[in-house]
Amino acid sequence: MTILEAEQQLIEEFFYFDEWMDKYAYIIELGKELPMIDPQYKTSQYLISGCQSQVWLHAEFVDGKVVFTADSDAIITKGIVNLLIKILSNRTPQEILEVKLHFIDAIGLRAHLSPTRSNGLNSMLKQMKMYATAFLVASNKLQVMSNE
Repeated sequence: MTILEAEQQLIEEFFYFDEWMDKYAYIIELGKELPMIDPQYKTSQYLISGCQSQVWLHAEFVDGKVVFTADSDAIITKGIVNLLIKILSNRTPQEILEVKLHFIDAIGLRAHLSPTRSNGLNSMLKQMKMYATAFLVASNKLQVMSNE
């Protein structure tokens, strides 16, 4: 499934709900399904700065794809980070770096977040793209070294 297809699937899931309270309840449910970070990564090194809540994000590079895990001390934030993980995990670094994430505005999420949560969402996305950049640079260095 492409990123656009995954986004479209999320948009369709959110269209089942008429009220934002129902959408928040769904986001909370998504938080319960969050791919949990290994406790060894729940340290200050993996905390995302710019989030009102504590959010830990870890990424691994597996078979050319970035795999994210996370946790948060806030239930809504767990759901928000899981929305991003559903779209961006198991993607190549290039895909992550090129994505525009239309679903955030399409489901009305940004419009219904407080300014601090919106900043947190932007910080999560920025950190995910930073991981993708690091993995892309590292994999390019490996390719150069293997060609020498």
